[in-house]
Amino acid sequence: MAVDKGSWATQPGLGGRVVALTGAHGQLGSELIRRLEADRRYYKVVAFDLRKPDFPLEKTQFHKIDLTLPNADGHLAAILRSERVDTLVHLAFLSDFTHRSSWAHELESIGSMHVLNACSESQVGRFVMWSQGMCYGANPNNPAYLREDHPLEAASGPNDTFFADKIDAEHQVRQFAQERPEVTVTVLRMAPVLSAQSSNVISRMLTSRTIPVLLGYDPLMQFLHPSDASSALKQVIDHEHPGVFNIASNGVLPLRTVIGLLGRLPLPVPASVASRLGHFLWMGQVVDVPPSFLSFLRYPCVLDTDKARFELGFEPEHDIHGILAELAGRPVPVNLQEAAPNVGGEWTAP
Repeated sequence: MAVDKGSWATQPGLGGRVVALTGAHGQLGSELIRRLEADRRYYKVVAFDLRKPDFPLEKTQFHKIDLTLPNADGHLAAILRSERVDTLVHLAFLSDFTHRSSWAHELESIGSMHVLNACSESQVGRFVMWSQGMCYGANPNNPAYLREDHPLEAASGPNDTFFADKIDAEHQVRQFAQERPEVTVTVLRMAPVLSAQSSNVISRMLTSRTIPVLLGYDPLMQFLHPSDASSALKQVIDHEHPGVFNIASNGVLPLRTVIGLLGRLPLPVPASVASRLGHFLWMGQVVDVPPSFLSFLRYPCVLDTDKARFELGFEPEHDIHGILAELAGRPVPVNLQEAAPNVGGEWTAP
């Protein structure tokens, strides 16, 4: 049955729109809930996760849902119908690597299937999904800036299940959009989210005392502040913008420059040694980063954000220097030459 995408917002007596989101306990989910609660146009927020957000909820109703369970889609659909949800935001994706690959597959690949089935069975008129720009992959043939039509090539090896599940979820969403043209489907591929409160492989790497670098390589790095990430999500919830959009902060810097600006110490390692050692430590579950991540320390994976700028009108408030300043807990110099005399000293973050 065809659905009027704005029907719930325009029917009298409903008091505004109703938005649901998965992954409500995470950093992006929490940031988005705060924005939606502060906007009077939204009557209700329906939050799905295994854990409730760690702050007081006013117009948000929390529902505990495990997306890995076989009956998750029916449970979700029933709630979406009863709450008259007009928009669903799918954020239930891991931001960090895990050795629990089977569970991660159930959560992200099978869980996305459950979410899309629930949307098909209810009258959701808009679907928004968080994806990661790292799914493009880092390889020597990448162009300087990756556009949205570039293939997703991160899942090229046997240990790349972290990206394979996310890419599979995107394929499911693309098929859903083709089969349900009455639903506005938006995918935001975001650069690594980074702030003092972030907890992911990039934030842990950049807050370590020493940071590994591969000899002969210095890839460009690109980040996104969580408040800008939630702002982009809010923008495509407020207005219909179908399609895929790259989202990132302004500015890119070489990895060694980032390390210098943060006052950290680089630890040079030959690429061949890092690959063999990384494989051994990952297989032994000594480290939580697979050897495939080393490609991001060798080759570029930089997002072209022109489409988001021109079609969404999205302009991030934080540039790369502002993000690094927050991560360091103090102002950072504007270039590596100013930082160099203070490496390990004044500019070292706590």
